Amino acid sequence: MAEITEPAWRARGVRRRSTRTWRIRTSAVITLAVGLAVLLVPPLVQLDEQAVDLAAKLQPPSLAHPFGTDDVGRDLLLRCVYGLRVSLLVGLVAAVVATVIGTAVGAAAGAFGGRVDRLVMRLVDLFSSVPHLLLGIFIVAMFRPGVWPVVISVALTHWLSTARIVRAEVLSLRARPYVDAAISGGASRVRVAVRHLLPGVLPQAGLAAVLMVPHAVWHESALSFLGLGLPTHQASLGTLVQSARGSLLAGDWWPTLFPGLFIIVPTLAIAGLAGAWRERLNPRRRSELML
Repeated sequence: MAEITEPAWRARGVRRRSTRTWRIRTSAVITLAVGLAVLLVPPLVQLDEQAVDLAAKLQPPSLAHPFGTDDVGRDLLLRCVYGLRVSLLVGLVAAVVATVIGTAVGAAAGAFGGRVDRLVMRLVDLFSSVPHLLLGIFIVAMFRPGVWPVVISVALTHWLSTARIVRAEVLSLRARPYVDAAISGGASRVRVAVRHLLPGVLPQAGLAAVLMVPHAVWHESALSFLGLGLPTHQASLGTLVQSARGSLLAGDWWPTLFPGLFIIVPTLAIAGLAGAWRERLNPRRRSELML
């Protein structure tokens, strides 16, 4: 294998840094645009996204309706913005709840160790053995369609990875000298966990919450698409795609395409920003990307 010369090595590093910078900036711009649209469009645009106009049903994209209209004449651009707002809200709340559960469980397992650690990790393995979507369907099936059943379903199926991450970080922090000093000074395990261990895992927990938002949005969209999530009359990205299936079979592509893009593009942008945050928290990984 030919040896890579120093100029080629440096050029490769420059290209990787340029690609990484471009990806982060693109993700930031998309995330900012999505945030502004979600926050500003509903209060500024005094239009009812549920307004029905049968005379304008299934119109293709035009200047009057950039995303076209659905099967009852509602403007798809406005409905996509409202649907994204609902899906992001569900995803954000579910991610926060799941992060709180995962952080508490992981911190308890790492701080107390012994039987508590073994019991918690067996519980995590038990939940991990069941597919998330299948477990989510089982949970929402016990409630009437609505926002909170979806939030509960997503939260109870997405705390496992956070628990593992926090446990590993707590085990690493327990080996620090200041933790040993606190334990030698007579501090209880609860006090050590709250005063010395939890502050050290908050950046990792925050990163886990941000990374969980795209997964929560996808999970909500899947449940709503299957008719088990939000009610069909409530605009969310999943219900928009679900209601557009008949139009797609009839050859009308826009009621499915644009809600699908609203699911994919913003969530990938958020995941890109979270990936940049993860690289900042992991200097070794960042140095590898610079090579």
